[in-house]
Amino acid sequence: MYYAVSGRDVPDSLSKRQAARPAHLARLEQLKNEGRLLAAGPHPAIDADDPGPAGFTGSLIIAEFDSLDDARAWAEADPYVAAGVYAEVSVLPFRKVLP
Repeated sequence: MYYAVSGRDVPDSLSKRQAARPAHLARLEQLKNEGRLLAAGPHPAIDADDPGPAGFTGSLIIAEFDSLDDARAWAEADPYVAAGVYAEVSVLPFRKVLP
C-alpha cells in the first residue's frame, strides 16, 4: 500500500536542508530504484519552482511500504528528521485513484 509522508519544516530550515539533502535524496533514490516511489518533493515557501533564500516549508513523499508501521519507521529514520529540518512528520495511508 502507498503511504503519504508529510514533513513540516522548522522556521529557517534552508541551511539544515542543504546539509542533509544528499543523504535524504539517496534514500528516495533507493525507493525509486525499488519501484516503490510514486512522488516526492518539497513545498516552496513562495510561489516559485526555485524559492531561493525563501526556502521550503516542508516535503511530501508518497511511497509503497508493507505497513503503516514500516512507513513510520522509514520516515523517522529520514536524514531531515535527524538534522532537525522537520518540526513534525505525519504518515497516512494513501490510495491512488487517478491518473
